[in-house]
Amino acid sequence: MIMPKAFIFDLDGVITDTAELHYQAWKRLADSLGITIDREFNEELKGVGRMESLEKILALDPKQSDLSLERKEALATEKNDHYVDLLGTISEDDILPGITGLLKTIRQQGIKVGLGSASKNATHVLQELKLIDQFDYIVDAAQVSKGKPDPETFTNAADYFGVDYVECIGIEDAPSGVTAVNSAGMFSVGVGTAEALSHAEYRVDDTTELDFEAIIQAYQSFGVSAKAE
Repeated sequence: MIMPKAFIFDLDGVITDTAELHYQAWKRLADSLGITIDREFNEELKGVGRMESLEKILALDPKQSDLSLERKEALATEKNDHYVDLLGTISEDDILPGITGLLKTIRQQGIKVGLGSASKNATHVLQELKLIDQFDYIVDAAQVSKGKPDPETFTNAADYFGVDYVECIGIEDAPSGVTAVNSAGMFSVGVGTAEALSHAEYRVDDTTELDFEAIIQAYQSFGVSAKAE
Protein backbone atom coordinates (compact mmCIF):
# COMPACT_ATOMS: atom_id res chain seq x y z
CA MET A 1 0.00 0.00 0.00
CA ILE A 2 1.47 3.34 -1.08
CA MET A 3 1.45 5.92 1.69
CA PRO A 4 2.34 9.60 1.57
CA LYS A 5 5.49 10.68 3.36
CA ALA A 6 4.35 14.18 4.32
CA PHE A 7 1.22 16.20 5.02
CA ILE A 8 1.56 19.96 4.61
CA PHE A 9 -1.20 22.05 6.17
CA ASP A 10 -2.26 25.60 5.53
CA LEU A 11 -2.90 27.53 8.76
CA ASP A 12 -5.77 29.98 8.43
CA GLY A 13 -9.02 28.20 7.65
CA VAL A 14 -7.54 24.72 8.14
CA ILE A 15 -5.87 24.57 11.57
CA THR A 16 -7.69 27.57 13.01
CA ASP A 17 -9.73 30.44 11.64
CA THR A 18 -8.01 33.73 12.20
CA ALA A 19 -9.75 35.34 9.23
CA GLU A 20 -11.86 37.48 11.55
CA LEU A 21 -8.75 38.67 13.39
CA HIS A 22 -7.08 39.56 10.10
CA TYR A 23 -10.23 41.38 9.04
CA GLN A 24 -10.36 43.39 12.26
CA ALA A 25 -6.68 44.31 11.93
CA TRP A 26 -7.01 45.33 8.27
CA LYS A 27 -10.21 47.26 8.97
CA ARG A 28 -8.54 49.19 11.78
CA LEU A 29 -5.70 50.14 9.45
CA ALA A 30 -8.06 50.97 6.56
CA ASP A 31 -10.19 53.15 8.84
CA SER A 32 -7.10 55.11 9.86
CA LEU A 33 -6.49 55.81 6.16
CA GLY A 34 -10.07 56.81 5.48
CA ILE A 35 -10.71 53.64 3.45
CA THR A 36 -13.81 51.52 3.99
CA ILE A 37 -13.61 47.73 3.72
CA ASP A 38 -16.16 45.08 4.66
CA ARG A 39 -16.19 41.30 5.19
CA GLU A 40 -17.08 40.69 1.56
CA PHE A 41 -13.93 42.53 0.45
CA ASN A 42 -11.96 40.63 3.08
CA GLU A 43 -12.66 37.40 1.17
CA GLU A 44 -10.29 38.70 -1.50
CA LEU A 45 -7.48 38.81 1.06
CA LYS A 46 -7.66 35.17 2.14
CA GLY A 47 -4.49 33.27 1.34
CA VAL A 48 -2.83 36.48 0.11
CA GLY A 49 0.41 37.84 1.56
CA ARG A 50 0.55 40.97 3.71
CA MET A 51 1.99 43.39 1.16
CA GLU A 52 -0.29 42.20 -1.63
CA SER A 53 -3.28 42.55 0.70
CA LEU A 54 -2.19 46.09 1.53
CA GLU A 55 -1.94 46.92 -2.18
CA LYS A 56 -5.51 45.68 -2.71
CA ILE A 57 -6.74 47.96 0.08
CA LEU A 58 -4.77 50.98 -1.08
CA ALA A 59 -6.13 50.49 -4.61
CA LEU A 60 -9.57 51.40 -3.23
CA ASP A 61 -8.39 54.99 -2.77
CA PRO A 62 -6.62 56.73 -5.69
CA LYS A 63 -5.06 59.20 -3.24
CA GLN A 64 -2.92 56.37 -1.86
CA SER A 65 -1.42 55.45 -5.25
CA ASP A 66 1.87 57.32 -4.79
CA LEU A 67 2.89 56.02 -1.36
CA SER A 68 6.55 55.16 -1.03
CA LEU A 69 7.68 51.60 -0.40
CA GLU A 70 8.91 52.69 3.03
CA ARG A 71 5.46 54.03 3.91
CA LYS A 72 3.78 50.86 2.67
CA GLU A 73 6.10 48.71 4.74
CA ALA A 74 5.31 50.85 7.79
CA LEU A 75 1.58 50.37 7.17
CA ALA A 76 2.02 46.61 6.79
CA THR A 77 3.92 46.54 10.09
CA GLU A 78 1.16 48.55 11.75
CA LYS A 79 -1.45 46.05 10.55
CA ASN A 80 0.66 43.19 11.87
CA ASP A 81 0.94 44.88 15.25
CA HIS A 82 -2.86 45.09 15.39
CA TYR A 83 -3.08 41.40 14.44
CA VAL A 84 -0.53 40.24 17.02
CA ASP A 85 -2.47 42.10 19.73
CA LEU A 86 -5.61 40.23 18.68
CA LEU A 87 -3.79 36.88 18.69
CA GLY A 88 -3.67 37.13 22.46
CA THR A 89 -7.34 36.20 22.45
CA ILE A 90 -6.94 32.75 20.84
CA SER A 91 -6.44 29.42 22.62
CA GLU A 92 -6.76 25.66 22.16
CA ASP A 93 -10.51 26.21 21.94
CA ASP A 94 -9.91 27.87 18.55
CA ILE A 95 -8.48 24.76 16.88
CA LEU A 96 -10.95 23.81 14.16
CA PRO A 97 -12.99 20.63 14.73
CA GLY A 98 -11.30 17.37 13.73
CA ILE A 99 -7.81 18.81 13.36
CA THR A 100 -6.33 17.59 16.65
CA GLY A 101 -7.40 14.01 15.93
CA LEU A 102 -6.16 14.14 12.34
CA LEU A 103 -2.73 15.41 13.39
CA LYS A 104 -2.49 12.68 16.01
CA THR A 105 -3.34 9.96 13.48
CA ILE A 106 -0.86 11.26 10.91
CA ARG A 107 1.94 11.29 13.45
CA GLN A 108 1.03 7.80 14.69
CA GLN A 109 1.57 6.62 11.12
CA GLY A 110 5.09 8.05 11.13
CA ILE A 111 4.26 10.61 8.44
CA LYS A 112 5.96 14.00 8.54
CA VAL A 113 3.78 17.05 9.24
CA GLY A 114 4.57 20.48 7.86
CA LEU A 115 2.86 23.86 7.91
CA GLY A 116 2.82 26.10 4.86
CA SER A 117 1.37 29.50 5.70
CA ALA A 118 1.26 32.95 4.15
CA SER A 119 1.46 34.37 7.68
CA LYS A 120 4.72 35.51 9.24
CA ASN A 121 3.04 34.83 12.59
CA ALA A 122 2.51 31.12 11.96
CA THR A 123 4.81 29.92 14.73
CA HIS A 124 3.24 32.31 17.22
CA VAL A 125 -0.25 31.10 16.31
CA LEU A 126 0.71 27.45 16.77
CA GLN A 127 2.23 28.30 20.14
CA GLU A 128 -1.01 29.99 21.25
CA LEU A 129 -2.97 26.92 20.08
CA LYS A 130 -0.47 24.63 21.87
CA LEU A 131 0.07 22.71 18.63
CA ILE A 132 3.69 23.66 18.00
CA ASP A 133 4.96 20.18 18.91
CA GLN A 134 2.67 18.57 16.32
CA PHE A 135 4.62 20.05 13.41
CA ASP A 136 8.03 18.91 12.19
CA TYR A 137 8.65 21.99 10.06
CA ILE A 138 7.05 25.39 9.52
CA VAL A 139 7.20 27.46 6.33
CA ASP A 140 5.99 31.03 6.67
CA ALA A 141 6.09 34.08 4.43
CA ALA A 142 9.54 35.04 5.67
CA GLN A 143 11.07 31.88 4.18
CA VAL A 144 9.83 32.14 0.59
CA SER A 145 10.34 34.66 -2.18
CA LYS A 146 7.03 33.90 -3.88
CA GLY A 147 3.74 33.47 -2.05
CA LYS A 148 0.76 31.36 -3.05
CA PRO A 149 -0.41 30.54 -5.70
CA ASP A 150 3.28 29.94 -6.43
CA PRO A 151 4.16 26.43 -5.17
CA GLU A 152 7.30 27.52 -3.27
CA THR A 153 5.64 27.37 0.16
CA PHE A 154 4.89 23.67 -0.34
CA THR A 155 8.04 22.67 -2.20
CA ASN A 156 10.09 24.32 0.54
CA ALA A 157 8.60 21.95 3.11
CA ALA A 158 8.99 18.87 0.91
CA ASP A 159 12.60 19.76 0.18
CA TYR A 160 13.27 20.11 3.90
CA PHE A 161 11.81 16.63 4.49
CA GLY A 162 13.72 15.24 1.52
CA VAL A 163 10.65 13.66 -0.03
CA ASP A 164 9.34 13.68 -3.59
CA TYR A 165 6.51 16.13 -4.21
CA VAL A 166 4.23 13.31 -5.40
CA GLU A 167 4.57 11.81 -1.93
CA CYS A 168 3.06 14.89 -0.26
CA ILE A 169 -0.52 15.86 0.54
CA GLY A 170 -1.35 19.55 0.86
CA ILE A 171 -4.45 20.70 2.74
CA GLU A 172 -5.81 24.15 1.86
CA ASP A 173 -8.99 26.22 2.14
CA ALA A 174 -8.13 29.00 -0.32
CA PRO A 175 -8.27 28.72 -4.12
CA SER A 176 -4.76 30.18 -4.40
CA GLY A 177 -3.51 27.60 -1.92
CA VAL A 178 -5.02 24.67 -3.80
CA THR A 179 -3.44 26.04 -6.97
CA ALA A 180 -0.08 26.14 -5.18
CA VAL A 181 -0.41 22.51 -4.07
CA ASN A 182 -1.39 21.37 -7.56
CA SER A 183 1.44 23.37 -9.13
CA ALA A 184 3.88 21.66 -6.78
CA GLY A 185 2.79 18.29 -8.15
CA MET A 186 1.30 17.28 -4.80
CA PHE A 187 -2.11 15.81 -3.99
CA SER A 188 -4.47 18.62 -3.04
CA VAL A 189 -7.14 18.42 -0.35
CA GLY A 190 -9.54 21.36 -0.33
CA VAL A 191 -11.62 22.46 2.65
CA GLY A 192 -14.53 24.56 1.41
CA THR A 193 -17.21 24.85 -1.22
CA ALA A 194 -17.21 22.99 -4.52
CA GLU A 195 -17.64 26.31 -6.29
CA ALA A 196 -14.48 27.81 -4.84
CA LEU A 197 -12.33 24.67 -4.77
CA SER A 198 -13.38 22.77 -7.88
CA HIS A 199 -9.71 22.30 -8.78
CA ALA A 200 -8.93 20.36 -5.56
CA GLU A 201 -8.26 16.68 -6.19
CA TYR A 202 -10.17 15.78 -3.02
CA ARG A 203 -12.56 18.12 -1.23
CA VAL A 204 -14.57 18.31 1.98
CA ASP A 205 -17.03 20.96 3.11
CA ASP A 206 -15.34 21.59 6.46
CA THR A 207 -12.65 20.24 8.77
CA THR A 208 -15.02 17.83 10.53
CA GLU A 209 -14.90 15.77 7.31
CA LEU A 210 -11.11 15.51 7.19
CA ASP A 211 -10.86 11.76 7.78
CA PHE A 212 -7.38 10.24 7.51
CA GLU A 213 -8.49 6.97 5.90
CA ALA A 214 -10.67 8.75 3.34
CA ILE A 215 -7.84 11.10 2.39
CA ILE A 216 -5.39 8.21 2.01
CA GLN A 217 -7.85 6.26 -0.11
CA ALA A 218 -8.34 9.26 -2.40
CA TYR A 219 -4.59 9.82 -2.57
CA GLN A 220 -3.95 6.21 -3.51
CA SER A 221 -6.69 5.97 -6.11
CA PHE A 222 -6.13 9.33 -7.79
CA GLY A 223 -3.09 11.21 -6.59
CA VAL A 224 -0.29 8.71 -7.07
CA SER A 225 -1.34 7.45 -10.49
CA ALA A 226 -2.19 10.88 -11.86
CA LYS A 227 0.92 12.66 -10.58
CA ALA A 228 3.26 9.85 -11.63
CA GLU A 229 2.22 9.95 -15.29
